[in-house]
Amino acid sequence: MIITVDGPVAAGKGTLARRLARHFDFAYLDTGSLYRAAALKLLQAGKDLGDAGAAAAAAAAVVAADLAEPRLRDEDVGEAASRVAARAEVRGVFLDFQRRFARSPPDGRAGAVLDGRDIGTVVCPDADVKFFVTAAVEARARRRHDELRRRGEQVSYAQVLAELKRRDDRDRARAASPLRPAADAHLLDTTNLDIEAAFRAALAIIAAR
Repeated sequence: MIITVDGPVAAGKGTLARRLARHFDFAYLDTGSLYRAAALKLLQAGKDLGDAGAAAAAAAAVVAADLAEPRLRDEDVGEAASRVAARAEVRGVFLDFQRRFARSPPDGRAGAVLDGRDIGTVVCPDADVKFFVTAAVEARARRRHDELRRRGEQVSYAQVLAELKRRDDRDRARAASPLRPAADAHLLDTTNLDIEAAFRAALAIIAAR
């Protein structure tokens, strides 16, 4: 069984996807970490983020161990990843990896949960259940700001809000796999939902399916 969870940054898609994977004992893949890992390689090597060849090479060099790197959650890496992810060359490198993970989950699991931006539309268009998790940008900015402060990063709410708006615009406008809900995706607006309510709503939809 394949479950996809798409949506913009800080909408809660990752938290929901991990909860669903644990509940069903499915394999879980945070596809955004792949792009963050490629972006981090570029930053560490001092490469130009606009260099398509360098970006594709960095993506090809990503291995599973890179996905556990703590710096992947840093704000500068997230911003760089948004730029790198707009490259068709980079998305092409990761496409087969994601599809193999979904169709043949590791450790013999009976299913997989993948979250990202284009999982239900491009990576797994035939997934059994698709979700698109969204929330008002102001609510997402508050969540992201709180997360960064808990990690000790000094950044203002206004900065986070402006950055989320830029990333939303970039993700929706890019030519390669733009951020949008699949036609058959179930919309979950978490502006006024906590994770428990969102999780129960998702379980009810999966049970009905």
